[in-house]
Amino acid sequence: MRVGDGYAATLIVCGYPAEVGIAWLEPLLAWAGRLDVAVHIDPLPTEVATGRLRRQRARLESSRRIDADRGRLDDPLVEAAADDAAALADRLARGQARLFRVGLYLTVHAPTRALLADAVAEVRAAAASVLLDTHPATWRQLPGWCSTLPLGHDGLNQRRVMDTDALAAAFPLACPDLPGPLPGEDATPGGVLYGVNTASGGIVWWDRWAQDNHNAVVLARSGAGKSYLVKLDVLRQLYDGVHVAVIDPEDEYTALAAAVDGRVVRLGAAEVRVNPFDIPSGPTPRDALTRRALFLHTLIGVLLGEQPPPQERAALDAAITATYTAAGISHDPSTWTRPAPVLADLAAALTRIGETNPAAATLAARLSPWVEGAFKDLFAGPTTTNPSGHLVVWSTRHLPDELRAAGMLLALDAIWRDVDQPSPPDPSKGPTSAHRQARLANSVSRATRRVGQPGVRYLPPRQASDLRLGPQRRLVVVDEAWTLMREPDGARFLARMSKSARKRNAGITVVTQDAADLLSSDLGQVVIANAATQILMRQAPQAIDAVADVFHLTTGEARLLLAAPRGEALLVAGASRVSYLAIASPTEHATVTAVLSSEPDDDTAAAT
Repeated sequence: MRVGDGYAATLIVCGYPAEVGIAWLEPLLAWAGRLDVAVHIDPLPTEVATGRLRRQRARLESSRRIDADRGRLDDPLVEAAADDAAALADRLARGQARLFRVGLYLTVHAPTRALLADAVAEVRAAAASVLLDTHPATWRQLPGWCSTLPLGHDGLNQRRVMDTDALAAAFPLACPDLPGPLPGEDATPGGVLYGVNTASGGIVWWDRWAQDNHNAVVLARSGAGKSYLVKLDVLRQLYDGVHVAVIDPEDEYTALAAAVDGRVVRLGAAEVRVNPFDIPSGPTPRDALTRRALFLHTLIGVLLGEQPPPQERAALDAAITATYTAAGISHDPSTWTRPAPVLADLAAALTRIGETNPAAATLAARLSPWVEGAFKDLFAGPTTTNPSGHLVVWSTRHLPDELRAAGMLLALDAIWRDVDQPSPPDPSKGPTSAHRQARLANSVSRATRRVGQPGVRYLPPRQASDLRLGPQRRLVVVDEAWTLMREPDGARFLARMSKSARKRNAGITVVTQDAADLLSSDLGQVVIANAATQILMRQAPQAIDAVADVFHLTTGEARLLLAAPRGEALLVAGASRVSYLAIASPTEHATVTAVLSSEPDDDTAAAT
């Protein structure tokens, strides 16, 4: 048809695939040219649908019996249709689905007839890519064109019966991209670039700080690219003024820290110690001493691999109190600035109590490897470093395997004490808040522009208090979390952090390649349940069933995770699910893949 100053041709969709996925009309809706897609929906009354379905099942069953009586082989098409009809009849009887008569028509527009022929061929190819069979509306182009106008009139009446699920998946508003703001709503500021949508080619932009909680989990098998993805996220969170602390078991983040002027603490290196008896300086809660005692119970449980028996726990509690008392520290906050005792003092207190209490003597003997044996270096003195800044990396690579979990717990405790500090009053409130907000935005923008310039490294935004828009956001990244999660006390500590982080304007990112161990434990399930942002990358076949069950993955999503190339991930956040590929600028790529040629002499800083 000639319409106005151009031409139009209408196609009828007359063949459909047996199964459809989410947004199966997206290839047509996203076609680059001008294409009108019209979906006519006519609901069938349940009584009519049930009667028609019963007759269809009778015909299919008759065909099967006739073939069987005549000794013919089963027709796969008939068998599949009969099974589908039986399943649909069951869903209709239970009220789980309804049937609709659906007509799907496509009108292609082009300025000339030659271009129209090419456009029709492209549209038919796009439809064929999702197994839709199309035919031109021969001799009925006028009724076809009218059927795709917003008139609610179907002049072709080429209908196909569909159930609720298939029709819902074809709804024109279904899209593989993340949902945007509703009409009339302003887009929320913030967020970072995660990557490119593998289904639509769109941008995946996600703000974890706008979710119900700020936590995230990243599950992937070894070699799937999880470290690359997490380091990109850390770098981009730094652009946004977030303070980041990383538990790094393999020195993968030290080069990143050097590039952005961060600090590195190498636990296990010479003269690097963290004293678990330290009471936080600055504003502290009234029960700070009690919290230290409870943490020491957790640490001792991790060192021993289990919680001591009740008699030993009672002796340990008495020894902790006696150790602090001997150091002149009590529940009076004025005494908390005095030098804290060390683990050797606790062992000495246990030995003294052990003269009358055999359980205390047994516990003192069990602690001897960490007091005077091969593992004493980490605890043999007061704390030697108290790093702070926009990026702090706690490296545990130099620790022996027997101390790896304890080192991670000490690092998490030091990080949490910093996170748990009361935030100063919000200085952005007041008559100059708009001016301060503009200054902060300009500062972050300058830092982001600088990192993209050749030869220019990241320059963190100014952290003066007059630029802060609210309490400082903090991100804690726990890489290879399975090391800590395999210890019951360490798993409980991490679970408590994941529950409490949101109230302190902090987020926890748990990264692990051992998905099965994390999913099989109750505390691992707690960590996952308290993570509003969940990122899944390539999974091992042995773990895919457990992952699919916990995250309620569809069959297609499970197949995606089994065959995902390196760097591709599935973002799961409530009802939002999107597959994306992590991308980086050349400067970012060089930053996150760099490896330090040699370790710096300073054990507490990695400045180059």
